[in-house]
Amino acid sequence: MSNVTMRTTEPVRRLSLWRVMLAIAIVVGLSAAGVMGLRGWQDARSLSSNAPWFAAYVDVTSTPTFAFDQLGATNSRDAVLSFIVSSTKDACTPSWGNAYTMEQAGNTLDLDRRIARLQQQGGSVAVSFGGLNNDELAVRCTDNGALKRAYKSVIDRYKINTIDLDLEGSGLVDGAVNTRRATVLAGLQQEYKKADKPLAIWVTLPVIPQGLSEDGTDAVAQLLKNGVDLAGVNIMTMDYGASKPKDDTMAEASKNALIQTVRQMGVLYKAAGIHLSNATLWSKIGATPMIGQNDIRNEVFTLDDAKELSKFALERGVGRMSMWSANRDVTCGSNYVDTKVVSDSCSGVKEDKFAFTTVLSEGLKGSLSLNASTVTKSDPNAETKPLADDPAASPYQIWSPTGAYLEGTKIVWHHNVYKAKWWTQDDMPDDPVLQSWQTPWELVGPVMPDEKPIPQATLPEGTYPAWSGADAYDAGQHVLFNGVPYKAKWWNQGQSPAASSSNANGSPWTPLTQAEIDALAQ
Repeated sequence: MSNVTMRTTEPVRRLSLWRVMLAIAIVVGLSAAGVMGLRGWQDARSLSSNAPWFAAYVDVTSTPTFAFDQLGATNSRDAVLSFIVSSTKDACTPSWGNAYTMEQAGNTLDLDRRIARLQQQGGSVAVSFGGLNNDELAVRCTDNGALKRAYKSVIDRYKINTIDLDLEGSGLVDGAVNTRRATVLAGLQQEYKKADKPLAIWVTLPVIPQGLSEDGTDAVAQLLKNGVDLAGVNIMTMDYGASKPKDDTMAEASKNALIQTVRQMGVLYKAAGIHLSNATLWSKIGATPMIGQNDIRNEVFTLDDAKELSKFALERGVGRMSMWSANRDVTCGSNYVDTKVVSDSCSGVKEDKFAFTTVLSEGLKGSLSLNASTVTKSDPNAETKPLADDPAASPYQIWSPTGAYLEGTKIVWHHNVYKAKWWTQDDMPDDPVLQSWQTPWELVGPVMPDEKPIPQATLPEGTYPAWSGADAYDAGQHVLFNGVPYKAKWWNQGQSPAASSSNANGSPWTPLTQAEIDALAQ
């Protein structure tokens, strides 16, 4: 993302019964002034929750300083502090944005005290490593032992049980870096587990509406291969550029990105020998929009987009919602000249203060700290064979390997609706491919309860002659090929319409669109 902790005091005397009772009361949600680090590792050991949670990113080094320590007085108490990166002076020394060492941040920004204040009010923090503008620790710290000590120094100093890896640039695309990071974090996670201290590890990745890139899926695969128990994959639903269809809203693009990423996660976990149900996969995904004006000038994530994405996330059971960033959740002042230029301290759209926080956090009552105790296990019923599709309860025709499907055709397969992205035959809709370009099918969503067949337009038998390799065809003539109607673009003979799917420009044939078929059938 753009660069646009639990501190537990050691008892010095034996606790009275009253103090013990007070501490227990505080753990379940009450607060008491002067008690610090009430939801640390020891509490997370006995308390856990799978409830979805909201935590906005906070740019720690941005000016003006954002008062995240005051979030404890709101309904959205949790925060993801960013970014810990390699110091240019020493690659294995963690720094906040390459501007402050942890010690300097404690002194200059009063960071330790502010974290403690948030925790005192019942909030939790996670720390994010990486980001766009600097190097994540594993990029330049090439000694595994030193890298492990670097990660551990951050986790121990702030007494956190959740970390976030914002992987971009060389922190994402370098295979050696991914391997080094995965190896170290897997060992560190096991070390904390043996000490009865959970460590949740989220990986945050760039995305397009078609899903994660190959670099993204490779990074996840490497973490799983090395035994990292991922809390989840958080996708940056922002900055889509040319990958976003022109007429799609930011909310629509974000929903498609989530759907595709969940599909990819299912493939990745299955390859790692872990079989998860669809509900579990959705609970292991997060969404992080860039509120208001995005880095790409014509992309604006509006409050209406936020409402639509929030509703979708609740319906699908998304496990985490974040945003970039809490610093920006306010209208720009009148002296900010061009709101189309991204600001670190305002959204660029007209809004009430914390309006995006209010919308995106709605219905998310969980805590990032309590979620840290969740362990990923194969779901007992995840490997069951899919139920047979029922034509009487399917809105569209059921896919057949012998059928030929035009671009835009919708079908049903294994209780899901798919849409053909191009002409296709004998391509199973739910083939476990990682990248969307590897399949001609786009997953639309599940068949809904009580759905009935939607009448499909068909061409009467004999409308057009069947294609023959021996016949010559003039421009504009129509034929049927495997039940699909085609129109000749120029004179041709012996050139099969099948070639149009792989070479649309070079083929003399073009399939009729669904709209053309509908018109002919009327």
